[in-house]
Amino acid sequence: MLAILTIHLHLPTCASLKEKRGRLKPLISRLHREFNVSVAEMDLQDKWQEAVIACAMVNSDAVTLQQSLQSVAKWVAANWPDGQVIDEKIEVF
Repeated sequence: MLAILTIHLHLPTCASLKEKRGRLKPLISRLHREFNVSVAEMDLQDKWQEAVIACAMVNSDAVTLQQSLQSVAKWVAANWPDGQVIDEKIEVF
C-alpha cells in the first residue's frame, strides 16, 4: 500500500523564493531523515509565503501508514518554527 501526506504550509516571514527554499530545505531533509519518508515540494512553488509538501510511505499495513504519517504531521505542527500548517490530508491507496 502507498500513503501520501499532503501539508499546506504558510511561511509568513518569507520575502523571496530564495528565502522560502532556504526554510523548506532543512524541513524536507529532517522529515526524510527522522521519519524515513520521501518528501518533496509539490505545489505553489512560485508563491513566497505558501508551500505544499508531500510525504510518501509504502507499507503492507494501512494502519501503520496512517499512524506514521499522522506522527509526521504532528511533528511538523509542533516543531517547525518557520511556518504554520494551514491544512493536511492523508490518503492511502
